Parts: sequence; C-alpha cells; structure tokens
Amino acid sequence: MTHGVMPRRWLSAAALLIGALATPAVAQQAATNGAAAAEPTGPGVGDVAPDITLAAASRYGVLRDPVRLSDYRGSTVVLAFFPKARTKGCTAQMEAYRDQYATLFNNGRGVVVLAVSVDADTTLAAWAREKDFPVLFGSDPDSKIGQLYGTANAKSGMENRNLFVIGPDGRVAHVARPFNVLSAKAYQELGAVVDSLAPPVNDEP
Repeated sequence: MTHGVMPRRWLSAAALLIGALATPAVAQQAATNGAAAAEPTGPGVGDVAPDITLAAASRYGVLRDPVRLSDYRGSTVVLAFFPKARTKGCTAQMEAYRDQYATLFNNGRGVVVLAVSVDADTTLAAWAREKDFPVLFGSDPDSKIGQLYGTANAKSGMENRNLFVIGPDGRVAHVARPFNVLSAKAYQELGAVVDSLAPPVNDEP
C-alpha cells in the first residue's frame, strides 16, 4: 500500500457515508435544527425591554386599569413568565417569591415583580388572594407578550418559565431561560441582581 493514498475501497466507503448523510431525512433534520436555532428568544442582557400592556391582578383583586412596563421606569422590574396558575411548579415558584419577598425583592421598595401567564386575570386574582402572593400578576391569554419576549410555547399553549430582570433604565439586566424553581442558586442569582439594581434600604436611624 502506498502511503498518503487512500485505498479505493476506503474511497467507496467514504462516498457511501457522504451519500447517507445527504439523504432527504437528514437534510430535513438539519433544516429543522437550523430553524429551531433561529427562533426568536426575546431580548437579551443590555437590550431595551419591549414595552408591554396587559390586564393585571393582585391579591386584592383585578386591577381596574391595565399595567404598562413603562409605568415602572425608574424601578427594577422582575418579569417572570410561568406556565399556569395552581400547578405544582408554579405554586412552588410563587410561594418562594412570597416567602423570600423581603430578601429577594427588597420588600417591594424600588422593585416590582410582575408574573405573567396565559391565565385569566380573575383566575390570577383568586389564586393570589388564596395564597397571599404579594406580587402583581399579568394576564396574557393570547401569548402576545410571550411572543414578544420569546417565551410563548406553541405546543403547550402556555408560557415557558423564563425570567427577565429589567433595570430602572429600562434595559434587561438579567435573563434566566428557564428559571429553575428548585435551584437555590437561581434564587441567589436573582436576589444578587436585584440588589445590584435596587440596593436594600437600611431602616435603622
């Protein structure tokens, strides 16, 4: 065998392998993967957060007027998308926000938590009242806001559990895709980002 020259039988095998990789099924899979990679993922860190307007609720009931993200310019906003009220994971997430509200969100001073799902505002208000959740809830039944932020899940018809922290300047400071409700580190990272944007206030004289 001559060194540096590929035997003919190896060339034939290589040609067959290349041909197999070029089959329509593989090509279709590659195209699918490319399409998936090209799907919008919403704003990233440093981007100006798209303004949104949506019906909202709190533990005190459905808000009379819609909320707008731009209304909170000058405050830190935690925009937390979640799949569905009263489900196990979403309840764990909101209970953690409630129980750690003082430490994670500076007890609401300079910080607004807006949790968004496809649920009706009346459903969100009832859930917030039952669980005494101190956050605002936004209703996005047609997933228009979810599409804007790259969180809409067409397969489930719900929102993915993505989270955006928006600074007082209106720019995205932190993104979690997804937010891991069972990870202590996820809450620690969230609290650290919020503290960097809205430092805790010392109430002592």
